[in-house]
Amino acid sequence: MCGIAGIISPNAKNHSGQIQKMTNAIIHRGPDSGHHEFFENAALGHRRLSIIDHSETGKQPMFSNTGNECIVLNGEIYGFQDLKKKHSDYPYRGTSDTELILAMYQKSGTKLLNELPGMFAFAIWDEEKQELFCARDRFGEKPFYYATGRNGEFIFASEIKAILASGLVDPKINQEALYHFLQYGYVSAFQSIYSNIFTLPPAHFLIYSKSKVSVERYYEIPKTNLNISLSEAKDEFTTLLKKAVQKQLIADVEVGSFLSGGLDSSTIVAMANEFKDKQTTISFGYSGEDSELKFAEEIARKYKTNHIEIYETRGNIANELLKISPFFDEPFADMSFIPQFKICEAAARHLKVVLSGDAGDELFGGYHFYQVENQLRNHFSYHNALVKFGLKQFGKFRKTSYLTKENIAHKNILDFHQHQVRNYFNKAEIQNLGITSAYHQNYSFKANPDSLNDIMRTDMEKYVPGNMLVKSDRMAMANSLEVRTPFLDKDFAEFCIQLPENLKINTENDKIILREAMGKYWTETIRNRQKQGFGSSVENWFEEKSLIDLADDLLQNKSSPIFDFINFKETQKFLNKGKQHWNLLQLAIWAENAKPQNP
Repeated sequence: MCGIAGIISPNAKNHSGQIQKMTNAIIHRGPDSGHHEFFENAALGHRRLSIIDHSETGKQPMFSNTGNECIVLNGEIYGFQDLKKKHSDYPYRGTSDTELILAMYQKSGTKLLNELPGMFAFAIWDEEKQELFCARDRFGEKPFYYATGRNGEFIFASEIKAILASGLVDPKINQEALYHFLQYGYVSAFQSIYSNIFTLPPAHFLIYSKSKVSVERYYEIPKTNLNISLSEAKDEFTTLLKKAVQKQLIADVEVGSFLSGGLDSSTIVAMANEFKDKQTTISFGYSGEDSELKFAEEIARKYKTNHIEIYETRGNIANELLKISPFFDEPFADMSFIPQFKICEAAARHLKVVLSGDAGDELFGGYHFYQVENQLRNHFSYHNALVKFGLKQFGKFRKTSYLTKENIAHKNILDFHQHQVRNYFNKAEIQNLGITSAYHQNYSFKANPDSLNDIMRTDMEKYVPGNMLVKSDRMAMANSLEVRTPFLDKDFAEFCIQLPENLKINTENDKIILREAMGKYWTETIRNRQKQGFGSSVENWFEEKSLIDLADDLLQNKSSPIFDFINFKETQKFLNKGKQHWNLLQLAIWAENAKPQNP
């Protein structure tokens, strides 16, 4: 895993100081080494975390055999050894996966993306064409940002902080991104918090040529569902997952696994055991809280792993927030980022690479609200306007059920999902705070508003890249740790996305396909346990004086930077020690660090 940066501009060597500052800003992404290469009109920079091919032949920026192309890559190309055999006519000099992309580019140009697996964000400078080709992986595991400098320079990097470190961009607040954050607690994967710094969305590539930027989607998630039996699905599920894990265990360093004791992480550990005699597993928990460590220990004993348990007393949350939040570069309100940082910090003391069970809930139907949406869809009032009207009138005099209230309030389950699930503020509240420019994300498919599978597809293109993978990447890279996500293997993920709903959720159970295919790999306790979150409740955290003091300092002071773009008086209504208070605090911490311009 690495950090990349570049400046495309005439007389690029004049930007040697800026490119150095950019790579210095992301040294945490690659502490092992840093290098730069210059063409007449391009400067490329790289920070290296050595995972595959530690020799000089794995160094980046990397030139092709002709010297015409030069690449910087952040990521891993899983199964690259087999792809190298397919592209064996290229004169490889080393054993890295990076060189494979150069070989594929020479043969196929941008079409190489059709067969390139893995997690990646890369940029290739083509000296002959005087053109930059950039791309980001299908699901958004690796980040890529870009901007135009004040003198017309094209600037790109793995993180926003590197672009700002160039000193060539004066950031301006993005009102639409601010709206999205207030509603969902994270910035959309299709935007950045700044109106003049852009993110290359997942599954897209970018061409910069003759001072013009063009961005195009190269991949769409499957839109249809399979017609498949449970027995057939179980066999295919197991086969594909084993292949995914096997490919992601390839490295020139030890690969361990996060182990929470939940269904997803237990599955990854079990699959890794098929290919490794001894693996290292890492678990984390806070002392004195309802911890999953006892479940993790069961799986560790079953597979005789080198198990490392990290128990920590809850520290000063205010100090931890101030320390960790800057790694995001944008406001981010998911509460679990602090324990995520802690487990990455602990893992990095022992390992460079770990496997994670992320994205299982979206692929297999594991969230409680999917069950709620299934109940809403089966409620007698669903899509019955007359019955809804009657229940609305009845509700003025008698108490009605939660399902009845939500069916009355929302047009369909997709509407409920987008405007109720994981929402912090509603439209009226956001507008009262002073933000009126809403953002509406485009998807690679047209969702059926009554389909649970399409809601899961929505999460795969919205929540997973915008929240989950941002948290995973930033917290891991803050500790110079590479996290790999086998569930996002292209073949496995596509198969799961296309599984019919009845193999994911019914009225009694969630994650049906996972339970049926993987149950024999777990312990009895794990098989019967319910999902547990990672972290404490907001209300518990606000019991700490240090957090309240920090919130008061930032949110009850009219001169705080946050009030350059939201209304001070309206903000005071939401300082209730709940999730809205938490959301505003994260925005205030970001604003204090960033002090952006409000156009």
